[in-house]
Amino acid sequence: MQPLAVLVVLPVVIGLAAELLLRDASRASLAAALLSAFAVYSCLATLDPGGQWNVLASFLVAPLAIAFSLATVLLCFGFREGRRGQRKRSA
Repeated sequence: MQPLAVLVVLPVVIGLAAELLLRDASRASLAAALLSAFAVYSCLATLDPGGQWNVLASFLVAPLAIAFSLATVLLCFGFREGRRGQRKRSA
């Protein structure tokens, strides 16, 4: 249950919070990517006090968390902006 929470749920929450707080897709994407990578590292350091996981392991699994957080930011940005109507061109 902990890996699911760290690699899926936490990045989705981080991406949602970044989009709601920053209201800009590029800044929210940058913040979500950095915060989700830091969250993965801190969770691995906290949940594994024995030291079996190291920094390299967190760098290897961080892209999954970054992908989930970026997908959440872009999904929220798309819902917030909505579809823009296309004008019909008269020939």
